[in-house]
Amino acid sequence: MSEPETRWRREQIDELFDLPLPELLYRAQEAQRRHFDPGQVQACSLLSIKTGACSEDCAYCAQSAHHRTGLEREGLLDVATVRAAAHQARQAGATRLCMGAAWRGPGEADLDTLIAMVQAVKAEGLEACLSAGVLAEGQAERLAEAGLDYFNHNLDTSASHYDQVVSTRSYEERLETLERIRQAGMRVCSGGIVGLGESRADRVEMLETLANQPVQPQSVPINQLIPIPGTPLEDAEPVDPFEMVRTIAAARIAMPGSYVRLAAGRERMSDELQALCFAAGANSIFLGDRLLTTDNADEDHDRQLLARLGMGLEPREHACAELEP
Repeated sequence: MSEPETRWRREQIDELFDLPLPELLYRAQEAQRRHFDPGQVQACSLLSIKTGACSEDCAYCAQSAHHRTGLEREGLLDVATVRAAAHQARQAGATRLCMGAAWRGPGEADLDTLIAMVQAVKAEGLEACLSAGVLAEGQAERLAEAGLDYFNHNLDTSASHYDQVVSTRSYEERLETLERIRQAGMRVCSGGIVGLGESRADRVEMLETLANQPVQPQSVPINQLIPIPGTPLEDAEPVDPFEMVRTIAAARIAMPGSYVRLAAGRERMSDELQALCFAAGANSIFLGDRLLTTDNADEDHDRQLLARLGMGLEPREHACAELEP
């Protein structure tokens, strides 16, 4: 179901975080089993289609033009390169290709290229997801007509903490973009980042906002901050690993029909921590050794870990009830 099962109050989500961990995991597993096979993980692949020189000042991001990170700027990829990446992702077992473009939002001249990329990914038999910043009037409709399945637009953190992370884009603009995506008929991919200097109360508030959207995001990536030298958050204190587990479990309970993706930061997690995150309800990962500009877990190691856990990759595109025809 994509409609919220109930209106979540902040106090309810806070109470989830305070549960003894075994009880929290039990409730998360109950929620997951209503919509998913707990032994399967969705595999996605992530491709940077335009790298660096972004006008936004997100404090965590290596691609912001406001930060000196040494990242080489790269222009928009050609469509043939994207199609080749989609083919490779499909061969590796991915069911979705996620494309990320570092800019505030696409210009009209770029939109035609993005549409051609979406069509190329679909021609390879994959779901297509695009992360391209703020969408202008009419752009979401054109992307939807081209066959784009998902548009990614993360909230990053709570509205209360947001001005400590980004100043060039408002929280309201992010929420307006999510509404444009929904109105165009696309599915929403939206989550956040753990480790931005936020409090637990901020993580609770972010999940409250996501869970109470008119239609819950069908995909919810939970990222762990990768501190990038040259960014304002390069010296950010790491969050307790169990807090990451609690965040995932609370997301699973509040949004039981959504994919909850264990996203950035996974290459720094032990096998045991990843296993706990899967037990907490994470059921989607990125395959491949790169996530835009940062390292990702090794693909062979991923397969070995899933095998050790008796788990496997989800073999079909849609598994949760609201996505079935």
